[in-house]
Amino acid sequence: MIQRKQKTKEKQHGSGTGKKKRMKKEALVQAILNALQSNPKAVHNYKQLGKLIGVEDHAQKLLVSDILYSLAGEGIITELEPGRFRYNSLGTVAVGIFRRRSNGKNSFLPEDGGEPIRVAERNAKHAMDGDKVRVQLFARRKGAEAEAEVTDILENKKSTFVGKLQIARDVAFLVTEDKTLANDIFIPKDLLKGGKNNDKAVVRIIEWPEHVKNPTGEVVDILGVSGRNDAEMHAILAEYGLPYVYPAHVEEAARHIPDVITATDRDGREDFRQVTTFTIDPHDAKDFDDALSLRKAASGNWEVGVHIADVTHYVKPDSILDKEAFERATSVYLVDRTIPMLPERLSNQLCSLRPQEEKLCFSVVFELDDSAAIQSSRICRTVIRSDRRFTYEEAQAVIETGEGDLKDEIGTLNRLAQQLRKVRFEHGAIDFDRYEVKFETDANGKPLRVYYKESKEANKLVEEFMLLANRAVAEYVGKPPKGRPKKTFVYRIHETPNPEKMENFATFIRRFGYKLKTDGSKSEITRNINKLLDSAKGKPEENLIETLAVRSMQKARYSTGNIGHYGLAFGHYAHFTSPIRRYPDMMVHRLLERYLAGEASVPKEKYEAACDHCSEMEQLAANAERASIKYKQVEFMSNKIGKVFDGVISGVTEWGLYVELNENKCEGLVPIRDLDDDFYEFDEKNYSLVGKRRKRIYRLGDAVTIKVVHANLERKQLDYALA
Repeated sequence: MIQRKQKTKEKQHGSGTGKKKRMKKEALVQAILNALQSNPKAVHNYKQLGKLIGVEDHAQKLLVSDILYSLAGEGIITELEPGRFRYNSLGTVAVGIFRRRSNGKNSFLPEDGGEPIRVAERNAKHAMDGDKVRVQLFARRKGAEAEAEVTDILENKKSTFVGKLQIARDVAFLVTEDKTLANDIFIPKDLLKGGKNNDKAVVRIIEWPEHVKNPTGEVVDILGVSGRNDAEMHAILAEYGLPYVYPAHVEEAARHIPDVITATDRDGREDFRQVTTFTIDPHDAKDFDDALSLRKAASGNWEVGVHIADVTHYVKPDSILDKEAFERATSVYLVDRTIPMLPERLSNQLCSLRPQEEKLCFSVVFELDDSAAIQSSRICRTVIRSDRRFTYEEAQAVIETGEGDLKDEIGTLNRLAQQLRKVRFEHGAIDFDRYEVKFETDANGKPLRVYYKESKEANKLVEEFMLLANRAVAEYVGKPPKGRPKKTFVYRIHETPNPEKMENFATFIRRFGYKLKTDGSKSEITRNINKLLDSAKGKPEENLIETLAVRSMQKARYSTGNIGHYGLAFGHYAHFTSPIRRYPDMMVHRLLERYLAGEASVPKEKYEAACDHCSEMEQLAANAERASIKYKQVEFMSNKIGKVFDGVISGVTEWGLYVELNENKCEGLVPIRDLDDDFYEFDEKNYSLVGKRRKRIYRLGDAVTIKVVHANLERKQLDYALA
């Protein structure tokens, strides 16, 4: 029926004679450029080009000739000899990173900075996302965006993909939802490695010939049946290139470490075994890497010990365990599991500060007066024995009731922590107090309940003393005595916010009736931010404003170049307190040991490269954690199709509205195509969609009521409709 209608239409327009429909001039220009770009070294006259792009009409062939001379005048193409043209690629080459997108919007990021440059799929040479490439820059047409063609792939970044196997009688493919690859991967039957239809698998691309649509791959690992919890969690890790199993030889190396602490191990260590000491951790934690001790000093002040697991006593530089820990760089925390940086024998047993067990620590011991002012501090190796393991909930109950185990010690430390916190904010720290999404799951990992945890006094007690210790070790190295040179160290740095982002943020919050002054000194700006966050507390827009405030900040990272930590308002800051789960803390422990012994500084370049690696792995781990939360949220909502919820618009894009539900923070998309009462346009500056005819506006932060329409676990996507 559709074909018949189309033929009738063609006849009505005089196209039924077999002649092709005439192309408009702009379409002709683009077709000519595409043809020339696809083979930049070829030389063509107007007739050859006309044939290439399917022009048969004489008048249009003459138009092709006119366009060629016009493009030559603009310098886009070169007339090598009379009437014969070639694309002018200017001879300009550049090196950088290729960004592949499944929607075809590929781009090239020059390594020396500058704006991204478009790379059409026909010019991508099948480069993969993250590959280091060399490109040829095309001459730029007036008013058109810059374009480039990949000429060489210099370094491969990614060759493995995660997806679902689809196997028919004669053919097998990996179907992936990867945002960087639009094409399914063809897998020869002899390279399936036992994979079955609907299995989740990891596949490596082994070849992708230039003129073939689908790459060819081989199965690297079978993760399990699609939809099963373990398979899906392992798939998330594999998707981000994170390990989901421990190599046998690394586990074996951990098993060979003695679990007895000898007299030699205790030599040169301060003995805290008789001092009241305890840990406070999440209820499901097993890797206790920090403990607190408290006693009265001879001066009448308080002696507070921050004791950190002495991981580097067990993990020696360049050992099998050390190399594996460096590659991982961090533990990864998914919804229902922890993938530790160190094998469990170390993370949960030898190094974990478990109650009633003698443990080796690296400690910072402070003497604080009753107002929490630091009178003195020292960094030392210690041996401890924790008296009690508290969960955050148990410690919170002691704080709130004043009753329970170690009530005096917890009460005193909480009072000192609150004073430290007050001083920190007076000095310009930002008071971000985000909630944490948690799931209650059954034995198979199926989410039964979504809830969110807020930080209470017990969390803040631990946080303040960890911050104090981290700052103390950074100052010890970063503020040497007068006349002594600074030594290379691993800092945790946080740059000042991007002024443009802050200005956009300030503009946006005005619609809620809030003001934010973005000029002035650092401390003035942070005071204004804190005042804003306080004003929004308890309001419907609180979470939105906090989220946007965080987005307007820079990301904290590791570096040997100290510029301070803006968010904490510390001039010197490092990560020292979590060596079981972060490799930078292990680097800090080793450098401290070296410098406490009076040894020379280490090479800066080597440690800066290690900092970059750790920052990158930290970001990947955070992405995987978010993906696991998203997956569980979609799974949780999958049996609520058709139900109605209240929410708030948490994101606005050209493809629709993201809505976060008030009840459980599950975010879903209302596609713009489903807003069918008008034609909506995206107003990027004002975070809104605006109806063209009726001028109805959907803004970030607006309260809306939605109906759950679809839950796609493969894409980790919820689809909502406005109710």
